Formats: sequence, structure tokens, C-alpha cells
Amino acid sequence: MPSHPNYALAEKYLSQGQGAIVGFDVKGGRDAARKFIESVKLASHLANIGDAKTLVIHPASTTHSQQTPEELKAAGITDDYVRLSVGLEDFADIEADLDQALKASQE
Repeated sequence: MPSHPNYALAEKYLSQGQGAIVGFDVKGGRDAARKFIESVKLASHLANIGDAKTLVIHPASTTHSQQTPEELKAAGITDDYVRLSVGLEDFADIEADLDQALKASQE
């Protein structure tokens, strides 16, 4: 929404529109991504998308694990890539969970 304090950032970084599915890389490669997934408390580690609850997954080792390295690269899936499906929980709770999991992934 234009009234949201981060609207300008969303317009800048998500120029093709925003949605409930977000993908990002976790600094530190596969081990850090795995540690992030293992550290979430509110979010669930499931492959579903569009659920009412927040979900996280590491596609390279789960949903796309049968693909060759070349196929993963073509799909834009790296060892440090995590997919987040944002649920209906309070945003502050989601943000706090992701923040603590990201911090844990870097330890």
C-alpha cells in the first residue's frame, strides 16, 4: 500500500509487483541456508505455497533435489537460496522469527 513506510523500497526492489512468495540467498551457502531453515520457530519447513501460515524451504535440497547442477543454475536456484511463503501471522512476529533465524544462520 502506498501508505506503508516501506512502499518505496517495494517499488524499487520488486518492480514487477509484490506477492506472498519471496526468495532470497542466505550468506554462507548451503550450510547457512540449512541452519536458517532449522532455526525458524514460527515458520514451518514445508514445500507448500500459498498456505495460511508462513512456510520456508530450501529448494536445492528438497523440491529441486533431483535436478542437475545445470538445471538448478538455469532455474536460478543456488545452494544458499531459501523460499519463503508469507502467511497470515502478524508481520512483527514473522519479522522477528526471520531475524532470529538469519542471525542463527551466521553463527
